[in-house]
Parts: sequence; C-alpha cells; structure tokens
Amino acid sequence: MRVEWLTAFLMVLCYSLWMVAGFYIYPTYPVLALMVMAVLTAWHSSLSHEALHGHPTPDARVNEAFVFLPLMIFFPYRRYKATHLAHHHDERLTDPFDDPESYYLTQRQYQGMPWLIKGLLKINNTMLGRVGLGPWMTTIKFIWNDLGLIRKNEDGVRLAWGLHLPAAGCVLWMVHAMGIPVWAYLALVVWPSLSLILIRSFAEHQWHDHPEGRTIIIEQSPLSLLFLNNNLHFVHHAYPRAAWYELPAIYDRHRMGWLEKNRGYVFANYSQLWWRWAFTAKEKIVHPKHQARD
Repeated sequence: MRVEWLTAFLMVLCYSLWMVAGFYIYPTYPVLALMVMAVLTAWHSSLSHEALHGHPTPDARVNEAFVFLPLMIFFPYRRYKATHLAHHHDERLTDPFDDPESYYLTQRQYQGMPWLIKGLLKINNTMLGRVGLGPWMTTIKFIWNDLGLIRKNEDGVRLAWGLHLPAAGCVLWMVHAMGIPVWAYLALVVWPSLSLILIRSFAEHQWHDHPEGRTIIIEQSPLSLLFLNNNLHFVHHAYPRAAWYELPAIYDRHRMGWLEKNRGYVFANYSQLWWRWAFTAKEKIVHPKHQARD
C-alpha cells in the first residue's frame, strides 16, 4: 500500500500548527495567531484537494480522515470532492451547465438576475473583487445550491452534510476553547483564507475553442507551497493523480511542449494577474457558447 509520507506529514502538520496558533499564540499575540490560522486554513483547502485526488494513500476513506476537520467551516469535503471531480472533464470546462466550478452564466440566467446581483458579479470578475467579495459570494452560492439538492434528495448530498456538520461543530468548539470569538474566526480566518484560495482560482480557467487552451499555467510563485503547485494547473489537469511535489519536475522536463499545448495561457507569476485584472473584469459573465441559446 503506497503512502506518500510527505503529504501525510503536511496534513498532520497543518492541523498541529493550527492548534498551536490558537491555543498557545492567540492568548499573547492574537492578531499574529489569526493571520497564521488563516494561512493554515487555506493550506488545509489545498491539502483537501490532494486528498480527493487520491493522496496520500490509495484508500479514499483514509485520505478523507486526514483532512476531515473542516477548518474553512462551510464546505463539506464530500461535496467538494463530488463537484471538483465533475469539474475534471476538460472537454466540458467552463460550461455553466456541465462544469460545477464555472463562473460563467448563460444569457438567460444573467438576464433574469436583479441589477444588484449583476453589479456584484461584474465586480467579482475583477481580481480585487474576487478577493474581497468572492468568499461570501462563493459561500452563499454553494450553500444555496446544496439546499436545493437536499430538497430534491440528490444522492449523497444529505450524507455529505450529515458528516460535515458534526465535524464543523468540533472545529468551532475548539475555536471557542481557544478563546477566539466565533465571529472573529469567521471574519478574520475563514474569509481571508478563502480569499487566498480565490487568488489561485481567479484565472485558472477561461473559455477557449480548444479544451487545451482553457487551463492556466503560472510558472513561478511564492504561493506555490500554499497552493501545492496548483499554479501549474494545466499540468495538474493533464496528470490529476500526480502528487503535488511531482508537478514541477513534470513541467520542467517538457516546458516548451506544455506552453505550446495550452495555447499560450501562461503567466510568469500572480503579480501579472493583479496588474492586468485588479480593477478590470477578466471576461464577460455570459459564456460565449451560451450568448444566444440555453
């Protein structure tokens, strides 16, 4: 039974450092502790992404156990796993019907929205808007959609939430035991942690006629460890079962081939995304293939 010990170690380390920050640093340096916990909570999201792709063991139940306590509170692991694996169909990437992680809408969906929601969506299509408003818009949309699936008794959704709620309650109990107000944890840990993750996901995908041109490559970033090398997102989509620490070598061995294959959707670092789209909408909200049909 193959075990990726480095990944397993990071999963244990993440929880351990989170508890050290809350129980031992927070009483003396509360601001520092909350900042550290926010980074660790974002890191836990990246580690959860590794777990759902079959790491650090071949046993899905063991992998789930490694990341079971949801530091980000609002997102059940099994729902994240179901939606993310459905997202990994490159021929359907970005489609508002077939890709659960698409930010695009159809023309009919967009036209039927109140003007305020349209305005928020436009802001959310900028880098600054995604980091500021995105956490709340993402959370509300996710929970709203899942409530609809629960009402329809969609397979696996109630079980996912049934497992998640006690685990989230355990996290909030620990937060209370640390002396951290729950509102402070949600506002100063969960919100910033999701903002960090949304830096990564902001430009991960775009519409392109060819599926290979829909996924980004960010070549270098000081956030690579936090994102577990998912800045090389095109490589991850090509080799979704490759461990995070294998992706840079896979990319470096055939760099020019990767650049050609993904149709030039490449940036040197995340700073380039900020310069280009901090205040400018990255794309139109309506999917190009759904401008005149549903």
